[in-house]
Amino acid sequence: MRLFLVRHGQTPANVARQLDTARPGLDLTEVGREQAVALAHRLEHEELGAIYTSDLVRTQQTAAPLAATLGLGLVIRPGLREIQAGDYEMSTEWGPYVEAVAAWVEDPTRTIPGGDSGVGFMTRYTRAIRRIADDGHESALAVSHGAAMRVWCSVSLGLPVDFFDARRMDNTLVVTMEGDPDAGWRLLAWGDEPVTHDG
Repeated sequence: MRLFLVRHGQTPANVARQLDTARPGLDLTEVGREQAVALAHRLEHEELGAIYTSDLVRTQQTAAPLAATLGLGLVIRPGLREIQAGDYEMSTEWGPYVEAVAAWVEDPTRTIPGGDSGVGFMTRYTRAIRRIADDGHESALAVSHGAAMRVWCSVSLGLPVDFFDARRMDNTLVVTMEGDPDAGWRLLAWGDEPVTHDG
């Protein structure tokens, strides 16, 4: 299948650099709503079989204009939720959160205090992606979150450690891939940049 994995639009927490990971999460800003409309225009010609979101409201608000354009409903998959910040929720000090997530490379059992472990996150996110693939659509879109997408894509696509040195994870960035959970995923594009990489 072809899978478009999309980061949600801008929120007040993005602007304030806060770790907003818990349900229901903040709404989109006005800029975020404009980004959602622009996303719908960019993807309106894709023949999507379904649109999926996490259970945080910003993903649903991001997907809503595209869903309306294509006449599709939204399918909520809680497993697509952001990596849970736990004790660091709504903090503007990202260091401990980033360090804990980075440590998963060496120790995926490490847990963010009050939040996710590497194993727990990868299990739930991969399960959500598998459920999407099992629905049998030739093409689908899922709106998710920046840190979650970065970690899952890094592992599932086998991205080299320097992949993100020159690449950003902007709001409404679209990661295009094809494949399935059993055969693996092949990266086709990172945003507007064509990239060929087999996981």
